[in-house]
Amino acid sequence: MLAQLQVAPEGLPLPGPEASGDELFRLGLLYSTGQGGAPLDYVSAHMLFNLAAMRGSVEAKVYRKELSEEMASDEVAEAQRQAREWLAHG
Repeated sequence: MLAQLQVAPEGLPLPGPEASGDELFRLGLLYSTGQGGAPLDYVSAHMLFNLAAMRGSVEAKVYRKELSEEMASDEVAEAQRQAREWLAHG
């Protein structure tokens, strides 16, 4: 499921619209730590945690909040824009 649809610029494939909150959360963890082939990218991580939270991941809500405290407001806004775009194309 994680190998479907789009590919994040210089990163891992983005999950398809059927991805679960857990899958989105795990991918967000990779981006937030720069592991598993994902670049360290807080904007992508925040976007994925946001989507995971929308799909019921309680952990994603906690990680999203903590991550947003490390980000500039324009980065958070970009992550939210990317999440909306992902939802619109799903």
